[in-house]
Amino acid sequence: MKLETLDATFVIDTFLLLLIGVGPKIALVPFLEMTSTMPQETRRRVLRKMLTTAGSAAVVLLVLGGLLTRLLHFSPGALGVSSGIILLIIAVAMVLGHNGGSSDGMADKDRDPMHAAVYPLAVPYLLNPAGIVVLVTASAEASSVAVFAAVVGILIVILALDVAVFRWAVQVGNHMDAGRMLVTEKIFGFLLAALAVQLILNGLADVGVIHLTSH
Repeated sequence: MKLETLDATFVIDTFLLLLIGVGPKIALVPFLEMTSTMPQETRRRVLRKMLTTAGSAAVVLLVLGGLLTRLLHFSPGALGVSSGIILLIIAVAMVLGHNGGSSDGMADKDRDPMHAAVYPLAVPYLLNPAGIVVLVTASAEASSVAVFAAVVGILIVILALDVAVFRWAVQVGNHMDAGRMLVTEKIFGFLLAALAVQLILNGLADVGVIHLTSH
């Protein structure tokens, strides 16, 4: 992601990356599965907890991400490699798993719903490694106040989209075709795997291990 110039390409690229990194797609099916047997009020409480946790963490990363990279002495490249590996694990679970990418722990209906709302729904499913990379990189390397403000604005739009999508899902979740959602989840898992590999390659290039040619 280029952080030097505020133009249409930057806005579109940042929007798409944050849509993947903080958007609803990865968390939607696990959320519906975990809350399918819950009372409506409990489902709403889980939704509020998930959204506020992911949103708060995203804001903290955007504000303090640059400081964290300096305090903990890691580069954006190293963050890209580690985040890519974790995202690849999530993508493989989505493609090969039998419960829409959810782990055994997620499928356990007896666990505290509020704990599940924080982990794994808020992090790493709603706010996933791709989003963490974008937010921390923007915090550390934004070239101007305008660029940083644009990222803030895009993040607000994505979080508002999350609120709208998940509120809609709470209302109609019981009427959704589980088979179709599972198919889309598998397909999206393949795409996430490709993004994870790209994050790893970009990270390796940033730290000088490999050289990527641009096309």
